[in-house]
Amino acid sequence: MDVSRLRALRGPNLWSRRTAIEAIVSCSEAECALDRLNGVEARLRARFPEIGELRPSGHLQPVSMAQALELAALRLQAQAGCAVSFSRTTATVEPGVFQVVVEYSEEAVGRLAFELAEALCRSAVEDTPFDLAAALARLRELDEDERLGPSTGSIVQAAVARGIPYRRLTRGSLVQFGWGSKQRRIQAAEMDRTSAIAESIAQDKELTKKLLLAAGVPVPLGRPVSDADDAWAAAQEIGLPVVVKPRDGNQGKGVTVNIETREHLQRAYEAACEISSDVMVERFIPGHDFRLLVVGDKLVAAARRDPPHVIGDGRRTIAELVDEVNRDPRRGDGHATSLTRMRIDDIARTRLAAQGYTPESVPPKGKRVVLRNNANLSTGGTATDVTDDVHPEVAARAVAAAQMIGLDICGVDVVCETVHKPLEAQHGGVVEVNAAPGLRMHLSPSYGKGRAVGEAIVADMYAGQDNGRIPVVAVTGTNGKTTTVRLAAHILAEQGLRVGMTNTDGVYIAGQRIDTGDCSGPRSARSVLMHPDVDAAVFETARGGMLREGLAFDRCQVAVVTNIGSGDHLGLNYITTVEDLAVLKRVIVQNVAPDGMAVLNAADPMVAAMASSCPGRVTFFASDAQVPVMAAHRATGGRVVYVEGGAIVAAEGRHEHRLPLSQVPLTRNGSIGFQVENAMAAVAAAWALDVDWDIIARALRGFVSDAGSVPGRFNLFEHRGATVIADYGHNPDAIAALVRAVEALPARRRSVVISGAGDRRDEDIRQQTEILGTAFDDVLLYQDQCQRGRADGEVLALLRQGLQGARRTRRVDEVRGEFLAIDTALQRLQPGDLCLVLIDQIEEALAHIEARCRQAATEPAVLETA
Repeated sequence: MDVSRLRALRGPNLWSRRTAIEAIVSCSEAECALDRLNGVEARLRARFPEIGELRPSGHLQPVSMAQALELAALRLQAQAGCAVSFSRTTATVEPGVFQVVVEYSEEAVGRLAFELAEALCRSAVEDTPFDLAAALARLRELDEDERLGPSTGSIVQAAVARGIPYRRLTRGSLVQFGWGSKQRRIQAAEMDRTSAIAESIAQDKELTKKLLLAAGVPVPLGRPVSDADDAWAAAQEIGLPVVVKPRDGNQGKGVTVNIETREHLQRAYEAACEISSDVMVERFIPGHDFRLLVVGDKLVAAARRDPPHVIGDGRRTIAELVDEVNRDPRRGDGHATSLTRMRIDDIARTRLAAQGYTPESVPPKGKRVVLRNNANLSTGGTATDVTDDVHPEVAARAVAAAQMIGLDICGVDVVCETVHKPLEAQHGGVVEVNAAPGLRMHLSPSYGKGRAVGEAIVADMYAGQDNGRIPVVAVTGTNGKTTTVRLAAHILAEQGLRVGMTNTDGVYIAGQRIDTGDCSGPRSARSVLMHPDVDAAVFETARGGMLREGLAFDRCQVAVVTNIGSGDHLGLNYITTVEDLAVLKRVIVQNVAPDGMAVLNAADPMVAAMASSCPGRVTFFASDAQVPVMAAHRATGGRVVYVEGGAIVAAEGRHEHRLPLSQVPLTRNGSIGFQVENAMAAVAAAWALDVDWDIIARALRGFVSDAGSVPGRFNLFEHRGATVIADYGHNPDAIAALVRAVEALPARRRSVVISGAGDRRDEDIRQQTEILGTAFDDVLLYQDQCQRGRADGEVLALLRQGLQGARRTRRVDEVRGEFLAIDTALQRLQPGDLCLVLIDQIEEALAHIEARCRQAATEPAVLETA
């Protein structure tokens, strides 16, 4: 068994809406049926009993090693605690080769699961040991490292429940919510709106106290100290007992409370110095430690925190009691679990000594033994929810403290006897204000009910029903994608929106190109969704990107499918038939938002059939209003776009909007059929986004088919009285559409310049020139820069084969190089001729043609005598 080409499908994809790892798995003839491998299935179960049933109920086909690998990769993750449930194995057209797809919750964990599953399967085949416990431990450890912590995770879960998209920007806790101009970012429990100054103030304990005093918030007396002697002097000034803590610490590190002796203070000062060189001494406030969580201008949760402690049973030592407490499955290392394990370290030994104990002491039954003075969960403390008990004045003081410092999410630490009474009435006070507070104690308190703090944070970022989304239009199909994308983006820009656009020419933000090349994949789309200056996005969504990574978005507002042509990219990546291609292109339709719209070509049966897969509504378009599926759709009140009386008509029920084709320059008064279809698709997309009809009409009038607006899409030039058309048509359907458009234009003689992409099937390359041979007098073949795996001259030979027996073509020539071919064709042109140039290097070729046409305009004509 050979596992190759692992791909991470990071968005909705051909197989499902879930993130998944896709692998190509090659099996020997024997490995295609486990029954032929004596004892392998039994050995597989012995090594991993939880692999489950290999043969689904009623499944009569033999089970291959690829399917065993699939189930092992899925169930290893599940056993490690990952929330995964989807997997699939599909046979390809190649014998013994399978596509194996397994869901993952964290990409690195999914990849490791494949690696371990392969090792498990090999051990079963070769009858060698497999350490299941070690494998699961690796997966658990990696999952804990990769997944979001409980605080950030709770916010992300709340956002997902609201339908707000998110994306992790790092392996840590930096997360973006929303898209484009509606994006917000958090890092753990800290918002992008919080200033660095506010965070800096919260780190400075002395400055925090000064500001809180100015706001009327009670705080303990205290001051910074320079050394241990000064600390004792401060304690004498303030009055014992005192608290010693780092001036800029967090999570209770280096904090010692209830100090009454100089010896204790000396140790406390040394502990604080390990955290920070700046140390403070404050008055000790007796009472309980409370954490109040403020989000925006509201108190959303409160918890009483108790220091790590054990209760004696008269039999076991303190160390044994700690071990017993740490067996609680809620306790773990770090912040991944709701509680943290208690530790017996130097700080704990010092606190035990103050109580007359060592870790080996056996405390009396019922005796409460404290291991630390501070009550932070990160040091093993516990939390009890008291949200419903907080007095309104206590809540008001907490909110005032957060707002005085400038924190949008703030953990306010209060020490007092009870939160039932105002702080002033019981000599309580705010002892600390925390930026990016931990949320664990509120989400899963040790006692009491958890609070929806993630929802509160999300509600503060996005008011009401705002889901952080901008309109997203996804366009796919075989031909017409780029023009439809550009026209749809132009219409939205006319509405005043800053539009992000991706296509095969680049990435554009508000009309400015920020990246070049073929940018029709998910990476480019993700970059647009991350850009803060984008109010709407229009994406060309090519098949390659969907196969490599899936979609860049979880759902779109509008999905446009222009057509499903034959002969484009078939035979690549196991997409071998037009039906396979339609299933792939259908992915964007399946991921339309429930309140969104699919815009489908009713004249293409495969596209029209996608309507049943759309979670939202459907708009059909076709030049002929009587296409049966469209007529039926209109009869039931659905939206349709068609051509009638020289106008594009958009109809819904009895309501119609007419856009005269004479005012749509892209279509040349409706004479270019494929541009009419592109215009209808773009109009339907804009209609789905409720763009005003006057804006749509104005945008159509201002959009022309030149090299600036739609490079490589039926760009017209004039060369000494002859017409030159440059187009990027590169498959039989596109060629046929171009021929129909060219035949509508008058010409004395027609010539065509063409090459072919080597990564198409032989029959697809031949078919292109078969079509051209019926409409052109002269054909000039050229070999482009990249043969894409073909031998030198192989593509040209296939193109020549397509011209054998051509009905119209009488002259066929070959040249090497695109620009030489263009020059040769232009030199032959006479007034009244028409030349179609099928370009390969779009920008360079267009610039070359434009330069030659400008040059010709200033030189006398030279008649060709050859």
